[in-house]
Amino acid sequence: MTYELTILVYATFLGIVHIVLASHSASLQRGYRWTASARDLQVEPLTGIPGRLQRALANFVETYAFFVAAVLIVQTLGRHTALTWWGVNLYLYGRIAFLVLYAFGVPLARSIAWNVALAGIALLLIEAVRT
Repeated sequence: MTYELTILVYATFLGIVHIVLASHSASLQRGYRWTASARDLQVEPLTGIPGRLQRALANFVETYAFFVAAVLIVQTLGRHTALTWWGVNLYLYGRIAFLVLYAFGVPLARSIAWNVALAGIALLLIEAVRT
């Protein structure tokens, strides 16, 4: 397996971590009866760390599809360069930092981490279109 695909596997695990953290923190705030319910009734939005974890998950899902596409494009093209190495690493570590910083409510650094991850996707796409 290539390095880029290995990092894609790690990013997928990170997505699972997002889901577990967001769902368990929501259950802690709303109670496990709510978790086991059909969730048909309107509830107040999550607050504090559970709310931030839920928003971080939504944000991860928004960028993950672009990351997967970019990795698969460079993989299909057989491009494994310094740009692809930096791209996958910036995405993964940027997303890990984003999760931690968002969970603890660190505003500016969280945005920087988001931009680092986005830069990783951009590097992959730049490599894909280089001639």
